[in-house]
Amino acid sequence: MEKLLNLFVMPAIFGAHPLGGNGFLSGVTHPLSGLDHLLAMVAVGIISVQVSGKAVWKVPATFVVFMVGGGVMATSGIRLPMIESGIALSVLVLGLAIALSKRYPLALTMSCVAIFAAFHGHSHGEEMPLIANTVLYAIGFVLSTLLLHVSGVLIGYCAKKTELTSKLLQYAGTAICAAGIFFLIGY
Repeated sequence: MEKLLNLFVMPAIFGAHPLGGNGFLSGVTHPLSGLDHLLAMVAVGIISVQVSGKAVWKVPATFVVFMVGGGVMATSGIRLPMIESGIALSVLVLGLAIALSKRYPLALTMSCVAIFAAFHGHSHGEEMPLIANTVLYAIGFVLSTLLLHVSGVLIGYCAKKTELTSKLLQYAGTAICAAGIFFLIGY
């Protein structure tokens, strides 16, 4: 019980951190080792299904492009303010979008995802100089991010099958939104 309580007292443990290795493994595990990154990246896939049509590939592609851009900014010494708050806000807003289950305009969705992706990418990029091979790290985190987006797309499509699964997805969106609030308070 004490360990469970610690999860609520120390939200910083949910942040992603490099795990060492040659770079590739660290890049792959970075989005998976932080609940904030993981929730946001899966949420992007789910939202792309909610928007539907070409959004299914355009929204995740936008995230990846701007995430890489944020990483390049960080490695170039360009700093973004309040990185962790930006990441937490992304979890909150993306979760809310899932909970509301609305079809938002593609341009609005892509714009929001692009801004959020820059924060996530900056977080990845800040850790690149610590890794032996930054190219392998970048390839790893892009691959991992794409797989998380695909997972979200699959969840989104499965949730469309019945009214019950659609409602469950809305509840999951509410939980993601609550996690975003928790991350904001913790940062």
